[in-house]
Amino acid sequence: MTVSLETIANLAKRRGFVFQSSEIYGGIRSAYDYGPVGVLMLRNVKDQWWKSMVQCRGDVVGLDSAIIQARAVWKASGHEDAFTDPLVECRNCNARHRLDKLEDPDQCPNCGKRGTFTEPRQFNLMFKTHTGPVESDDNLVYLRPETAQGIFINYENVRRTNRMKLPFGIAQVGKSFRNEITPGQFVFRTREFEQMEMEFFCRPEEAPRWFDYWQEERFRWYTDLGMREENLRIRPHDPDELSHYSAGTVDIEYAFPWGWDELEGIANRTDYDLRAHSEASGEDLRYFDQETNERFFPYVIEPAAGATRTMFAFLIDAYHEEEVNGEQRVVLKLDPRLAPYQVAILPLSKKPELTEPASKIADSLRSEFMLEYDETQSIGRRYRRQDEIGTPLCVTYDFDSIEDHSVTIRHRDTMKQERVSIDRLAEALRDALKN
Repeated sequence: MTVSLETIANLAKRRGFVFQSSEIYGGIRSAYDYGPVGVLMLRNVKDQWWKSMVQCRGDVVGLDSAIIQARAVWKASGHEDAFTDPLVECRNCNARHRLDKLEDPDQCPNCGKRGTFTEPRQFNLMFKTHTGPVESDDNLVYLRPETAQGIFINYENVRRTNRMKLPFGIAQVGKSFRNEITPGQFVFRTREFEQMEMEFFCRPEEAPRWFDYWQEERFRWYTDLGMREENLRIRPHDPDELSHYSAGTVDIEYAFPWGWDELEGIANRTDYDLRAHSEASGEDLRYFDQETNERFFPYVIEPAAGATRTMFAFLIDAYHEEEVNGEQRVVLKLDPRLAPYQVAILPLSKKPELTEPASKIADSLRSEFMLEYDETQSIGRRYRRQDEIGTPLCVTYDFDSIEDHSVTIRHRDTMKQERVSIDRLAEALRDALKN
């Protein structure tokens, strides 16, 4: 089914995935806070990325670099001069737009007037700030617009301390900041976001093979976590789209409610970054191959995804509406590895003879499962709420449980129920979550 952006945004707020930042003060455009449910799902997305990129591989290690880095980093990387978007302003309504994103470059989409745009000018997307008590050019710094440069300036530290040999990768998850001209589409394009990036260093002649490899690997990651393949595609960049450092870039695109748009970029960055930082800093960042006695700058293949954007896409892809016994049911069919809660413990009623033992069961399972305990409203309403936040399994403690020491497990997608003894509940939940 095709789900609208408004439907997803309403669900996200109603169920505690995403809130407008500073909402009690009227909100701030394109800034969002992740609620109790959303922060769990976002963490799961990042954990699954880390597991596939670092934990399950022997050739990739992790890093967490500073958000504020020396201004010289951004001069050397080209961001201070080249990290820009073309900005035009409508003389009629004063709305500002990215020229390259306008469907009609002569008509303002805000007021509809034609021929009212100013001449385009390049707008640098980096946020400026200052270190120390005095604001001057001497202590001007930027909030990082990408996590990649923190990896490049630590390349030699990581290579040396971990005794890394080519090919190898350095992965990082962290906040980035871009002063977007036209943020929008809910959490898709925001000025503050989290990135999941990995820089894979290899011999220059091996770069084309690794470029193909990472396209396939990253595409498979999305489908393995349940994203429907028909909603994904790989689109190579045209020559005029390529970044100044790129010898080739593809986007993994998702069919968002407004159409195909970027989910993740995979680029062959060549040796641009290491060479630029080596020249600017005076540090020799070439790799020395002891077997061939060669010294050279490695090429870099970069898979770069937005954590918040990725979570958003999984949320859209999992959304389903279906009719059950004449009633409409909304369900997020999330992979259990991404679901905010794996299990919900639900006593049939608020009577103490049910809530007290159900609460004890919940406490006994918390160390192994992320779970929610809920005893409010009718059991049917509670089932529907868990469906809407994607909880794969609900466990109901009822009056029969007092006598037979068993509970009912309800499966989210099929709504089938099975009776399981309490003493083997943890095992049954583990088995159900694997299937």
